[in-house]
Amino acid sequence: MHPILDQSALNQLFEDARTYYAWQDKPVGDELLHKIYNSVRNGPTSGNCSPMRIVFVKSKEAKEKLRPALDEFNVTKVMTAPVTAIIGYDMRFYEKMPFLFPHDLSARSWFDKDEQTTFINGFRNGTLQAGYFIMAARAYGLDCGPMSGFNNAKVDELFFSGTAIKSNFLCNLGHGDGSRLFPRSPRLPFEEACSIV
Repeated sequence: MHPILDQSALNQLFEDARTYYAWQDKPVGDELLHKIYNSVRNGPTSGNCSPMRIVFVKSKEAKEKLRPALDEFNVTKVMTAPVTAIIGYDMRFYEKMPFLFPHDLSARSWFDKDEQTTFINGFRNGTLQAGYFIMAARAYGLDCGPMSGFNNAKVDELFFSGTAIKSNFLCNLGHGDGSRLFPRSPRLPFEEACSIV
């Protein structure tokens, strides 16, 4: 039996965690990004297929490269964040299956049957890993600002040209400015969102 996390840990991950739009002027070190990914990679995916790919946009030059792909209302959020993670999924993730699932070398054939099968599994499992990514970043003391509001095709052209990687969403990382938060929006109660049968 695993112990239940104490309330302070649950607060950090869920109860007090928010989507941040403004950032304190505090850097995020590369070592911390390595730690976050090394935790995320242990989360489950179908057949351990692990299709998520990340570009961590930190430098001024990389931020300027990303700028033209952003919707106007997201420019300031991205440009002021210490790090913006472009979270994508690899449409040729199945090529890594002999390494990721070595006890069954037929595993590639589960995913490369056709483009629709590849997309469904790549997008689903990549998005699942992206959820782990947000939780891991929070666990390591960072705040997150996941967002849409950008041109996926432009991001793919700018950052993933010549690859089979497609962008999913962006996630700003850093130490959020809590003074700029507005009250938390309502959430659905258990009775409206869940059933036990």
